[in-house]
Amino acid sequence: MRKPAATVAFPSSVAGKPIRAADASSLEYAQYAFQLGSGSADPWAPFVSKLDWDVARWAKLHGPGSTALTELLQIEGLREALGLSFKTADELNKKIDSLPSRPRFKRDEVIIANEAFEVYYRDVIECIKAIYGDPEFAKHLVFAPECHYADRDKTIRMYYDMYTGKWWWNTQKVVESNTPGATIIPVLISSDKTQVTLFGNKTAYPIYMTIGNLPKEIRRKPSRGGHVLLGYLPTTWLDHVTNKAARRRTLTNLFHSCVRRILHPLKSAGRDGIAMASGDGVYRRCHPIFATFVGDYPEQVLVTAVKYGDCPKCPVSHNDLGDYDADCDYNLRDMDSVLDALSTLSDGASVFVKACKDVGIKPVQHPFWEELPYVDVFQAITPDILHQMYQGVMKHAIVWVLKAGTAAEIDARCRRFPPNHGIHIFTKGISTLSHVTGHEHAQMCQLLLGLIMDVRLPDRVSSSKLIRAIRALLDFLYLAQYPVHTSKTLSHLQDALRRFHDNKDAFVELGIRDNFNLPKLHALLHYLLSIQLFGTTDNYNTEYTERLHIDLAKDAYRATNHKDEYPQMMAWLERREKVLRHTNYVAWCLAKTTAPLPQSSQSTSEPMAARAEPPRTGLIMTRWPTLKAVPIHVIRSDYGARFFADAFTRFVVKYNNPQLTSAQVEDATGDVFLPFQVLPVYHKIKYGLDDVSRVDGASMTLRDAVHVRPATTDKRGRPIPARFDTVLVNLGSGKEYGYRVAQVRVVFSLPPRAISLLFPQKPPPKYLAYVEWFTPFASSPEPNSHLYRVSRSVNHSGDRLASVIPVLQIRRSVHLYPKWGPSVPREWMSSTVLDKATSFYVNPYLDRHTYMTQF
Repeated sequence: MRKPAATVAFPSSVAGKPIRAADASSLEYAQYAFQLGSGSADPWAPFVSKLDWDVARWAKLHGPGSTALTELLQIEGLREALGLSFKTADELNKKIDSLPSRPRFKRDEVIIANEAFEVYYRDVIECIKAIYGDPEFAKHLVFAPECHYADRDKTIRMYYDMYTGKWWWNTQKVVESNTPGATIIPVLISSDKTQVTLFGNKTAYPIYMTIGNLPKEIRRKPSRGGHVLLGYLPTTWLDHVTNKAARRRTLTNLFHSCVRRILHPLKSAGRDGIAMASGDGVYRRCHPIFATFVGDYPEQVLVTAVKYGDCPKCPVSHNDLGDYDADCDYNLRDMDSVLDALSTLSDGASVFVKACKDVGIKPVQHPFWEELPYVDVFQAITPDILHQMYQGVMKHAIVWVLKAGTAAEIDARCRRFPPNHGIHIFTKGISTLSHVTGHEHAQMCQLLLGLIMDVRLPDRVSSSKLIRAIRALLDFLYLAQYPVHTSKTLSHLQDALRRFHDNKDAFVELGIRDNFNLPKLHALLHYLLSIQLFGTTDNYNTEYTERLHIDLAKDAYRATNHKDEYPQMMAWLERREKVLRHTNYVAWCLAKTTAPLPQSSQSTSEPMAARAEPPRTGLIMTRWPTLKAVPIHVIRSDYGARFFADAFTRFVVKYNNPQLTSAQVEDATGDVFLPFQVLPVYHKIKYGLDDVSRVDGASMTLRDAVHVRPATTDKRGRPIPARFDTVLVNLGSGKEYGYRVAQVRVVFSLPPRAISLLFPQKPPPKYLAYVEWFTPFASSPEPNSHLYRVSRSVNHSGDRLASVIPVLQIRRSVHLYPKWGPSVPREWMSSTVLDKATSFYVNPYLDRHTYMTQF
């Protein structure tokens, strides 16, 4: 992790600057206290005590339904014993309703085709103020764009948060030319229908909003409250409209009419600006501007009004979606031409329809973005890793692989991968799976390249092109998810896309495809531009809205009686938001501090370099060993550490005498005697790996573990096979030559008496491991798969080479693809494949940490 080598601020002395300094009355929590009417120092008001508030908070966030809560409160003596100020759920609701309000929902009607439809929404400006003015976000907000570079010469541009992208910079220039001193608020809108019941077809159509001034580290965590529910759109299917074309046209017009009504206040506010206070009480002239839309392909088509099957960003025809030209820029649709076509609505239906057809859109009356300032809707459509990649391109690729290698062979390989903490073994294969989730597709992608290595293709067709095509897709997938990009990594992204298109005819030669006219595959061409404009793809990930569905749609629906549910859902959400806001206020009162003033107009977060040194790891061991006293003969037999005594004595000699040569060490081992018969043993090593998207000062995330245990049985006496994971060992010399793969056989520590006898000068590290080595990495990977190949390191007698090393030298777990051969031997099993197979490939797709280390 390192900071940008050079930063260029926006060339204006007034861009993003305050128009009024903070004072006591403008502080958000001070205003909250005034609205609360709390003149006393009691932080729990309007509740009578801490316990009163804690019970109320629990009841609204985690508690039972209203009826159950009322019955609980009516248990004789309970309320008096706890000193509660409310007797029923209704009384609690009234008390919460009295808290200062967040933006309120309102009901409206939209008339389409002479039919009225209900839409529930909030004032979008008030929602923006609620996020922008939240004291919890005050120190994190960004108010002006910047250009960041990875080198001092400013030749390698960096992209990560939204303010480092070109869109904010370019828009700031335009706005500054009209109204200097602007603070742009990029508005990110997302919408998606979701089913709110496990059975049946009850759906909700929420529309969400967040702002780009918040760092993505906050926006990506729904628990931080960086998103707000703008409203619920109508979910009608218009079944009474029998003509399908008329039904689609009406639904499209209904969507745009509703969203236009919700976002209409952005028209004047975006153009003229509006005074807005951040959570520290500082006022700026803010211009909220619709920047990006986050949604899956059907939503993208709906928003842009293009025909289904076409690209929502560029005018490439459907029959050309599968083409790729490295020299073509794939320019976006012309927004001015589209607006000109939309302006012909008053010239008559036939003229309007023809004008829209000529520019490649459907004849939608007044799309919601038509009059919004500084908006290019085709530019606003962003990449969608979940639906475009995992549920789109990679879903297709998995089907293609199953057809290429036969389902039976692919399923057999799926069952026989060695285990790893981050790998899911598909014990029933993948060919028969249905309703596969994005998470499951991600698990398959970890194994996909290993599934096709050495596979026998029909008619003895070479698998080289197939392997290169799948490798390219996987590289694109992992590179597209980098949390920080540079000009160099973006060139790698484009190269991966080029490599896929250079080798995609492998699927044509196998008779699997006759064209690649897939909108989601074509969309990969636009990733480069979107990242340059709006920052990395984790700024606009549909996975965030999928999580929001649970909190703001499904849980809200389940809290109703399922009759006339929307007013109940809105009341439930408003109370929930009030409780969460009051929780922050209580914490502020108890801390007896005001919201911190920002140190600068920029974010306090610092990015990591996209191609910096591999992220650090932290070792985490249990306080006590799994087994306190394991005999040495059991370590040799059950754990498979056959040469434990020899390896340990070599470690003792080398540690005490690091200057000795290997031959001298062997000669000296005969003088070492083991002063113990049993050892404490650990069956798991945990690692806190630096998340590649972390910022300086952020804590590590537990995301890796190494399992080291012999065969045993469960509570019912059923056998549990032994498991000895493979790891990446740091030899200290850097790059591929400084790391080596090993299999851990036992992890142990030494008794205090043994330490004093064996290491009189300097005690060894507390945790040691007996490992069996694999061959060193070659100078270059395999030519087609770009995988490093390793095998067991053995001596002249065929015995595995083993060593005792400090556990601190183990960097993390590593996963290996077995070299299957044309057909996987059916006697191999997941638990035995590391012993049965003779050669392996190192899996770079275990996780993002592994990929960035190996790529």
